[in-house]
Amino acid sequence: MDKTTTRSTLSEAVFKNVGLSRNESSALVDSVFNEILKSLIEGDDVKISSFGTFIVRNKKERIGRNPKTGEEVPITARSVVTFRASNVLKSKVNSKNKIQNMSVTSDSNEH
Repeated sequence: MDKTTTRSTLSEAVFKNVGLSRNESSALVDSVFNEILKSLIEGDDVKISSFGTFIVRNKKERIGRNPKTGEEVPITARSVVTFRASNVLKSKVNSKNKIQNMSVTSDSNEH
């Protein structure tokens, strides 16, 4: 259950499902990520239909506090990327959880 999907995992899936060579599949996955990265660097949001939106937020400089010492320290202005899942993605993830919960409940009822 603790699997992590990596670029190589995605490349292998493209190889198996699309029929490109392994090198072409890897290049395709890299190309998609590079296009997403270019847009985010330029400050543009990236919306992938039925998946979600990557949003670039610009945070202003502010004063923070060191939790150990309580000392105030400045936090520099920076850009951060956030991800907002689409409703389609959320419902698919939640439906998987509902199915797992139902099987756990029915397993415990059999005892």
